[in-house]
Amino acid sequence: RKNMSELEFALNTFYLLMSGALVMWMAAGFTMLEAGLVRRKNASTIVTKNFGLFSIACVMYLVCGFYIMYPGDNAISSLIPGFGTTLGLGISSQDMSYGSYSEASDFFFQVVFVATAMSIVSGAVAERMKLMPFFFFAIVLTGFIYPVQGYWKWGGGFLDALGYADFAGSGVVHLCGAAAALAAVLILGPRTGKYAEDGSSKAIPGSNIPIAGLGALILWLGWFGFNGGSQLAVNTASDAIAVGQVFLNTNASAAGGVLGAMAAARLFTGKVDVTMAINGAIAGLVSITAAPDTPTGGLATLIGVIGGVIVFFSVTYLDKMFKIDDPVGAISAHGVVGIWGIVAVCLSTDVALSAQIIGAMTIFVWTFVVSGLVLYVLDKAVGIRASEADEIAGLDQAEIGVESYADAE
Repeated sequence: RKNMSELEFALNTFYLLMSGALVMWMAAGFTMLEAGLVRRKNASTIVTKNFGLFSIACVMYLVCGFYIMYPGDNAISSLIPGFGTTLGLGISSQDMSYGSYSEASDFFFQVVFVATAMSIVSGAVAERMKLMPFFFFAIVLTGFIYPVQGYWKWGGGFLDALGYADFAGSGVVHLCGAAAALAAVLILGPRTGKYAEDGSSKAIPGSNIPIAGLGALILWLGWFGFNGGSQLAVNTASDAIAVGQVFLNTNASAAGGVLGAMAAARLFTGKVDVTMAINGAIAGLVSITAAPDTPTGGLATLIGVIGGVIVFFSVTYLDKMFKIDDPVGAISAHGVVGIWGIVAVCLSTDVALSAQIIGAMTIFVWTFVVSGLVLYVLDKAVGIRASEADEIAGLDQAEIGVESYADAE
């Protein structure tokens, strides 16, 4: 692209910015999805957490995260990135020598991915994690934990050299967020009253299924920016054709995920559980994110169907067998299915399965261990779980002071 014209540069920059705006809209999707799947006494807290985590992600990625993830020639090694800041990024420091789009547009597109990873944690720890420790952990995850493993793949680190493939982040974004969520959930423990004395799981219905459904559809829409934007260019015919295939496959896999999850629910429970349909859509989207550009539409649909079936069994067994209390199914939809998405790359490319497995294991172990250490220290220092009294009353009353449905009977 050495002879790229200003028009091509402008087109790519605009495409990246609009794709980033779509991904930013996913923040609304996560907020609505989570708020609908928790009880109304905790919905305001969910909204607050999502506003806060998105803002923290934007600031921390500017402070240090973007530089850590993309150090360029300043990288210390393929394992250890460089460390610095992009707080000084401005018009005077940019020109066409950066690449096929402006550096600021690249930052904007990348920063909304960071917020997505942290949003996964928000849903999993809902209804019992205190607000301030959550925000502190968001600083660490978005500023340091996420960028380091992001560097290993997207910044030119050792996973990239190994041949690990992850087009838009089934591993880098979704498995990372789910690994952090799992660490938090294991330290927090289940919600009060979630499990009976005999160990059986009790259903805790959400407050607003239509809102949760709206959230999932917003995520579905935003995912076209998430996957489509990751092509990073539309200035050539081959780029445009690739983007069209990415959109087609993203949509097909999401549809397959819904159908797979609904079919599994109907077959094994006798009911078509709407929350499984919602998670099926997310599962289908996560399944295709590691390679949305290479499968045919038919294969993309099958990948989504399998993801939807996986999320049904994962949500069920993590809850009933392992007593992992995840109110929104985030660990299953983004983590377990994220691993499937990483492996599914091999169905449409010649990428080595060993590289994909090493990539998934590396991302999981790094994020899970470091997140667990940070959360353990935080728990010992200030406590990360709300008191039982506050949990029973609802975190909206204890920490926010504003009810979500003030006129509800």
